[in-house]
Amino acid sequence: MNRAMTTILASAMCLAALGACKIVPNPEPGSGDAAAPLDDDQRMALKAQEVFDGQLVAYVSDKAIELPVLRSALEGGLDAAGAAHGVRPQAEGSPWNFLLKGEGTVIEANRESRAGTMALDVDGDGQPDLTVQLGPVIRGTSLRDAADFIVFTDYRDQIEFAKLARALNDRAHEAVNLPDGALAGKTYRFEGATTLRSATEPLLLVPTLLEEVAP
Repeated sequence: MNRAMTTILASAMCLAALGACKIVPNPEPGSGDAAAPLDDDQRMALKAQEVFDGQLVAYVSDKAIELPVLRSALEGGLDAAGAAHGVRPQAEGSPWNFLLKGEGTVIEANRESRAGTMALDVDGDGQPDLTVQLGPVIRGTSLRDAADFIVFTDYRDQIEFAKLARALNDRAHEAVNLPDGALAGKTYRFEGATTLRSATEPLLLVPTLLEEVAP
């Protein structure tokens, strides 16, 4: 076989091989095909939504106690009440966390502040018995720390654990759906978590459920 024929055959084989290949263009930056890795905040937001919707709401509903039960237990001291009804991290000196449920009449509501709140009268004496955090800024780590299935060692470090707590608070705010207009005088059913460092500390609740009770 002469050199010319060899060259022609080699070229034909290369063309056949190229024809079997599919050229796939690189995705444009910012397009839906360019899947960027999630940062820590985004990962914890997704994790919080999964935990809140899939576990925490049902967990709180099942484990929560009525406010009179907590008050009665607190008469024996915070540690006694915590041992009977609370959860706290193993770290020495950690506060107790409690899950509460009940109904109350709105005494006042502050929705002007970013740290919005609603004060509820639960026992009918006209005085606020607990304050529900509405957000969007919700303080504390009550939701995270009141759930015994959320364990620090399941997370990379303290920073990631703190981001989970904030993301759970954000999800709690998203779940609150209040009507426009005045809230005072309306009755609301609540479920949620609160943290106590002393038996006399005011109750500040992070809700997992907050819904109006029909008159």
